Amino acid sequence: MEAILEAQARDTFGKNEARRTRRGGHVPGVLYGGGGTEATAIAVKPKDLLKILHSESGQNTLISLKLAGAGDNRVLVKDFLLDPITHEVLHVDFLRIAMDKLLQVTIPVIVHGEPKGVKQQGGILEFIRREVVIEVLPADIPEHIDVDVTELMLHQGIRVRDIATNAKWKPVSDLDLMLVHVIMPKAVEVAAPADAAAAATATPAEPEVLKKGKKDEEDSDKKDDKKKDDKKK
Repeated sequence: MEAILEAQARDTFGKNEARRTRRGGHVPGVLYGGGGTEATAIAVKPKDLLKILHSESGQNTLISLKLAGAGDNRVLVKDFLLDPITHEVLHVDFLRIAMDKLLQVTIPVIVHGEPKGVKQQGGILEFIRREVVIEVLPADIPEHIDVDVTELMLHQGIRVRDIATNAKWKPVSDLDLMLVHVIMPKAVEVAAPADAAAAATATPAEPEVLKKGKKDEEDSDKKDDKKKDDKKK
């Protein structure tokens, strides 16, 4: 998927400039890369940027960034910063890419089907990793990688080496890394009937605070008796 994003140049870098940009209704950003090209301070519309980030391809969306005076730039979102309360985008970094050069991207793994080990053997499907790193040309970046778990039985799993590869990309993640597997549910410990009965009939121990209170009361009585004896003397 390729998206189009309009951008405008900013005068300078810095926190004050970024604040002014946000007050003006734009997201401050920086454009990096491009064979020695210096970083460029830019600004984009938050609505257009969020539409890209919330798409199925998300941060891996190939973007045609239209910047006045610099023409079209093919870019990817390198990083972005969200406000922890409002979830508004506070800042974004873009990276220029060459369409004829391989790059490494992180792709989500989407699981399909219900394992036989779950339906027939009472197991549960446990996710170990939900993403893999692949090497691919920018134009061929997939939105996700599909994994079919229907045939998995108990104690079986799918590793990176087992995923369906494509002629357009290859995995970079360790081939032995486990993605999903079917395991037995953890046993729930239940008290034996005899133990439960014994616990019910056992005499509860006297709380320490009561013991302490009783002792304090006895000590107080002894002190009062001593005072009475002293008066008699």
